[in-house]
Amino acid sequence: MTIETLLTATLHAKPEQRTSTRTGRAYVTVKVRVPAADGDALYLFVTAFDAAACAALLALNAGDAVALAGTFKPTAWLDRDGAARPSGELVVSQVMSLYGLKRRRTAAAAADTVVADTDQRQPAAPKSIGPQDWPKP
Repeated sequence: MTIETLLTATLHAKPEQRTSTRTGRAYVTVKVRVPAADGDALYLFVTAFDAAACAALLALNAGDAVALAGTFKPTAWLDRDGAARPSGELVVSQVMSLYGLKRRRTAAAAADTVVADTDQRQPAAPKSIGPQDWPKP
């Protein structure tokens, strides 16, 4: 069973780029920590195959906050006491981070500045032409 998911998390480790031995296709893996309501945390294994998602993950470091969208498959693991703990695997299709948001805002502000500068440099309107400017016969 897989679930379409949108969640916020913190990177537990630095993302790693890998290459599939069967297909030769590059992908990125990382482990994230998702806070739970009871103060505990859920650790998820994240994989990205999409080029944009891979690039966004590789730009981040351990401890960075991130929002992830993709398909989630719940799993479980046994802790030292033998108790089952929830976990999961998430194949992401989209990644949004404060790093990406800051970069987009900076780019938008720069574009607004360029537009404002070009508006100020517009040439003056041409002089209107009237009967006095017509050629004389």
